Amino acid sequence: MERSPEALTPCTVPQFPLQNPSMVPTVEWKDGAVRLLDQSRLPESVEFLDCRDYQTVADAIRQLKVRGAPAIGVTAAMGVALGAQIVISPDYESFARQVHTICDHLAATRPTAVNLFWAIERMKHLLASLRGEPIAFIKTALLKESQVILDEDIALCKAMGKHGADLIASGQTILTHCNAGALATAGYGTALGVIRAAWEQGKQIQVIADETRPVLQGARLTAWELMEDKIPVTLITDNMAGALMRQGKIHLCIVGADRIAANGDVANKIGTYSVAVLARAHGIPFYVAAPYSTIDLKTKTGADIPIEQRNPSEVTTIHGSHPVAPKGVPVYNPAFDVTPAEWITGIITERGVFKPGDLAAQFQL
Repeated sequence: MERSPEALTPCTVPQFPLQNPSMVPTVEWKDGAVRLLDQSRLPESVEFLDCRDYQTVADAIRQLKVRGAPAIGVTAAMGVALGAQIVISPDYESFARQVHTICDHLAATRPTAVNLFWAIERMKHLLASLRGEPIAFIKTALLKESQVILDEDIALCKAMGKHGADLIASGQTILTHCNAGALATAGYGTALGVIRAAWEQGKQIQVIADETRPVLQGARLTAWELMEDKIPVTLITDNMAGALMRQGKIHLCIVGADRIAANGDVANKIGTYSVAVLARAHGIPFYVAAPYSTIDLKTKTGADIPIEQRNPSEVTTIHGSHPVAPKGVPVYNPAFDVTPAEWITGIITERGVFKPGDLAAQFQL
């Protein structure tokens, strides 16, 4: 399958005040393309990418133009649907083989976030169930399913927000790590969805967002998103969290997740483990917010979760262009770490808040 020359069509939108970032689609189907909010350009500018073939969708996932486990899952589903639209095949078997090739290409983009694989498997399952149907019908069904996955993600986030908001009291300050907001999902957010729901309930809260080195998702994305929603936020460097906890300036921590193992161990952005250790040392509740698509019951413990290793330039430069380390220095750059279940106060899901050890029973298929 050839890649179309118009595969990536950028269109710049002027910066403007957004009363609610969830109203700016992270990912959507638009005019025959998968339109993505290019998060690599934030906060300097708001730009969208129109991906017109599945290879470009895969590139966008790999290059962090779209990121956040739920958003990656939705994007992958739409990438499968997009690729299927341009498959030319006279019979189901040939069509299915080509769609599976598309699925494999998208699955190879990032190894840790399980939502990616969950969404692809869901699309494969639908494809298998439609054997014998006309190819045109199957193409339409795949596209509709990707939209269902998107709509479902927003509903799940809002349900999580409702459950998690009960854990937050007016006057509290919440620390969050990385970005688990509307930008990391199809809309509303997981960890930030909980914070957003508490704010919408009228609770007077403050948010501490650490910068999240090396890609600065906290500085670039979380701070931007909360400011646009007019939720009070203060940015700190990653190494300030412990000092603030000791001073009593942080009351609870809420983060997202990229994969949750059957025993309740949680893989999330590198640095999450450090926050959990500090929270435990200071007696501060540490919560994880994630939908069922992030729970991987096939993975027994966190030790079995594959951890993505990323380009050293993310550490040695800022935005790939401003050197901050000696040329040629060896770099270790894992994108994620694993927080043990016993250090997690509770996991906030669309079904309620559970102890990590109870998660498998609650979500057993």
